[in-house]
Amino acid sequence: MISTTRLLGIAGLCAAVPFMGLADTSDKSIALSNNYAGNSWRQAMLESWQKVTAQAVEEGVVSAADAFTTAENQATEQAAQIQNMILQGYDAIVINSASPTALNGAVKEACDAGIVVVSFDGIVTEPCAWRIAVDFQEMGRQQVEYLASRLPEGGNLLEIRGLAGVFVDDEIHAGIAAGVQEHPDFKVAAAVNGDWAQDVAQKAVAGVLPSLPDIAGVVTQGGDGYGAAQAFAASGRDMPIIVMGNRHDEMEWWKQAHEENGYETVSLSIAPGVSTLAFWVAQQVLDGADVPKDLTVPFLKVTQEDLEEVLASTQAGGVANVEYTLDDAKAVISDAAQ
Repeated sequence: MISTTRLLGIAGLCAAVPFMGLADTSDKSIALSNNYAGNSWRQAMLESWQKVTAQAVEEGVVSAADAFTTAENQATEQAAQIQNMILQGYDAIVINSASPTALNGAVKEACDAGIVVVSFDGIVTEPCAWRIAVDFQEMGRQQVEYLASRLPEGGNLLEIRGLAGVFVDDEIHAGIAAGVQEHPDFKVAAAVNGDWAQDVAQKAVAGVLPSLPDIAGVVTQGGDGYGAAQAFAASGRDMPIIVMGNRHDEMEWWKQAHEENGYETVSLSIAPGVSTLAFWVAQQVLDGADVPKDLTVPFLKVTQEDLEEVLASTQAGGVANVEYTLDDAKAVISDAAQ
């Protein structure tokens, strides 16, 4: 896995390395189809897209890189959005999908029209599309692995899931289940949906806590750790070990708790700037590069030792992040081709 320091260092390259645009794609247009923007991760993802693609357009790498987000997290609405993009004549469509399968028809229509389709985070299974993802199952499994290192006798877990039906939610959940199977002294006492949002998670956790036994640990998907901590604090229960998801408010709470009582945990999530990697992959496909259909990037993991460094570089209300350059994308493509 790429270290936290290396991942954070990539972000700085965006300002230091000029775009290496080629004339071959200067007249090409790329659109982002996003299904949801209701949490800090998605907002950071869109901000990274805007920052990197605006410079790419200014440098003449592509002619346009427009971003669109559906009003509701519904696959039917996003499919209609993609069909509109086909009609508008975009050369490539980058997708954060509401479903791994429900958009396949619209994606196939785009491919049949000669449009490059690159999915990331919420990927699609249509074979004509490219896919960029982290090993979300491993991200879930490592949460239980960490808790086992801290709690060798096991205990009850509360699982906070993401948006129901989305690829990411299913994969992280499968990884958590695998981790519990490896460490049978743990038991998932209850699961709630936090929709990757602090306020939703806090309400969901507060609603289920009165019916739960003692909770030793909370496994999450990102964007829900601070909300869980607030719910436990309000309930008067002992604070469990809550796995965090790289949000600024989570890490700020974690830092304060560590200073007050030695609280320790771990934090991990996919970097929102993966949208910029998807942009560069689409640009490379348009430029004629031989790009494998499945690309994997490491998730960003923050340990107790990394916490203060990462927190200092994360803006308030934001998420620990990495933004990718064209050179970074070429390196990811090269690694996948080996």
